[in-house]
Amino acid sequence: MLLVYRRGGMGDTLLVFPILEIFKKRGERVVAVGNMDYFNIAKAVGWADEVYYEIPKRKFSRVINVSFDGNLKPFPEGREWIVSYYLRSLGLSEDFSYTLNLTPLRDNPLKGKAVLHPSSGSTKKNPNITLFKRVEVFLKRQGYEVIYIVGEADQWVKDYTDNFWESHEALEIGRALKEAKLYVGLDSGISHLASYMGLPSFIFYGPTDMCLWRPIGKRVFQISLNLSCSPCFPNVCVERRCLEVDGLFQAFQLKF
Repeated sequence: MLLVYRRGGMGDTLLVFPILEIFKKRGERVVAVGNMDYFNIAKAVGWADEVYYEIPKRKFSRVINVSFDGNLKPFPEGREWIVSYYLRSLGLSEDFSYTLNLTPLRDNPLKGKAVLHPSSGSTKKNPNITLFKRVEVFLKRQGYEVIYIVGEADQWVKDYTDNFWESHEALEIGRALKEAKLYVGLDSGISHLASYMGLPSFIFYGPTDMCLWRPIGKRVFQISLNLSCSPCFPNVCVERRCLEVDGLFQAFQLKF
């Protein structure tokens, strides 16, 4: 029986899913410990047998503790995709899935729509909302029906639009994203989930490292101004030129 321990945000958690999948394919019984809301996604796709918030008191054949005090540090020392770092550190060479096989929601509010998520877990990573308003206008001109998504930490988005769908459950959000047309967001947990659902995902990066934090997915389009001073997170400057709206919008149009 294998234990995988990882606390953190949604993106942090999703990036350990390949570990769960590989060991599950080897026939292991996999126990995942951390944020249960996020690990329940792994349970739904069959990569985790049990999910807990705290480590259960039992014996395990192997423990993978992804933490600063554990046997697998949460981040590589250099600029390396975190998934590659995990697999290399654990000596795993097997292929893993780039799409989560979740059942779509019934009466799905995101079906066939372009989904915008202009928020993240840190305001330091958020550009001015006008960037997403310009993206919204652009997509509508391309014939897309657009909707904003609001998660638990995104209540401020409601001040800028009445056109939103709100959910605080990661599994529900993933199932809803399954039938969306495309996604535009920031370096956030929901962006990681959208790309993992197989959506064409256009993701803006400013002060964070898009090499390290690349989401899992086959249709990820990372957008950055590629300034010499980036990445710098969490020591972000006041000017935040890396999140300049005109430049990012032009870069989005080129990627689209």
